[in-house]
This record gives sequence, C-alpha cells and structure tokens, in this order.
Amino acid sequence: MRSDADELLRTNRRRSRRDWLRKAGGAMLGASVGGWLPAARANALAVGQPAPGLVLHTLDGQSIASEDLHGNVVILTFWATWCEPCRTELPLLSAYAARHAANGLRVLGFSLDGPDDLAAVRQVAANLSFPVGLLGSAYAGGYGRVWRIPVNFTIDRNGRLADNGWDDPNPSWTAERLERIVTPLLRR
Repeated sequence: MRSDADELLRTNRRRSRRDWLRKAGGAMLGASVGGWLPAARANALAVGQPAPGLVLHTLDGQSIASEDLHGNVVILTFWATWCEPCRTELPLLSAYAARHAANGLRVLGFSLDGPDDLAAVRQVAANLSFPVGLLGSAYAGGYGRVWRIPVNFTIDRNGRLADNGWDDPNPSWTAERLERIVTPLLRR
C-alpha cells in the first residue's frame, strides 16, 4: 500500500514540474512575441558600412553568397507564405527585379517557412523572378534574428549596406520605396 502512495506522490510531483515548465515556457514565448523582451536584431548594422555576408541555399540546391554578387545591387528579402504583407510585396518585388536585372539588380528570397511547408514555398517561388530558399531558422547571420516580416536589406555595388530594413518602421516594398531606395543605386 505504501508503494502505491509513493508512486502517486511521484506522479503528482512530475505533473507539477511539467505544468510549471509549460507555463514558464509559455510565458517566455509570450514575452518574446509580445514584446516584453528586447527584439533580437543586428545592432551592428549601419548604412554605409560593409554588409554582412549571407548565403541563400536555393530550392533547387544551389548556394548563392551575397558576397559573390559584388558589383551588383542586392536585395535580401525575408518572407513567409503565411504572411499577407509578404504575399502582397513579392509580386511587386519580382516584377521590379525582372525589369532591372540587366542593370545589375539581384534579389535573394529567404523564406522563414519550415521544411513541412516546402510545397507552399515552391508554389510561391514558381511565380518569382528571383531565387528562393528556406532560411532554416529565424536567425540570419549578421542581420540578426528575423522577428518581423517582411523585412528587406539592400546592398550597393560596393558591398555596403544601403538600406537597413530594421530602421524602417514600415519596411515593405512599395513602388515608391523601390524608386526612392533602389533605382538610384542602379544608376551608379
């Protein structure tokens, strides 16, 4: 009889610990999503300074390093299939990229979707004029943790950061924003 009572006590302790861990984990997740914790981002990013390198592993198995595109204007765009502003922005960016490819514009698309959503990513990517790959995690090297999307970074022909998406409270591409930020870089 004593062993049954001991087993019940151990089971209740495990449940209490498990419940506490779930609550603590939920609070941490809520804090990070809800904004209690400071947003993790690349504080070292500065317009005019060398842009951090980033490698896109495309859906068709290629690797494209942003550093290998020196001499081109490069846009790094971070998006996801479930993000409505992203789905609005992508066709606009794709059309702009196609129009300006001969002027040295290259766009690298990093999807934050997981491997389970690969079919949906492929479906979106099929309509884009630029290569796409899965980021693999929310961490994007020197660009920090991607905590909001869409977010974009523009690199000039000399490999310097020309536009830091973290600095703009509304970083989605619009035709006006592309003309203001990217078009002048293509003329240089």
